[in-house]
Amino acid sequence: VQLQASGGGLVQAGGSLRLSCAVSGRSFSFRSYAMGWFRQAPGKEREFVASISYNGGRAYNEDSAKGRFTISRDNANDTLYLQMISLEIEDTAVYYCAAAPKRIIVSAISTHTSYDYWGQGTLVTVSS
Repeated sequence: VQLQASGGGLVQAGGSLRLSCAVSGRSFSFRSYAMGWFRQAPGKEREFVASISYNGGRAYNEDSAKGRFTISRDNANDTLYLQMISLEIEDTAVYYCAAAPKRIIVSAISTHTSYDYWGQGTLVTVSS
């Protein structure tokens, strides 16, 4: 299974970026997995950003991302997205996409150990 994150880059504060995560794998059924985005800033632990249910019916955001980040998925094309607007310097981090079993319970969605597969990460740098 491969999760290929892309779309990161350098952006000024207040700007926008759209991250993508293309998933592939012969035995992997994208629509059978809940998906999430996590991020890790230099010197900090990996933290939850957002997640979305296997069918896209439910989405959850970390508090600082609410109103600014939108997670979505395209099950027809096995791709996960994270639309980010009003970016802040504090959003600078490596962003990772991850897949979790579809029956993941709500209380576990923000825990990185709940996710079975991870992408390599894409760097987002927000400058002043």
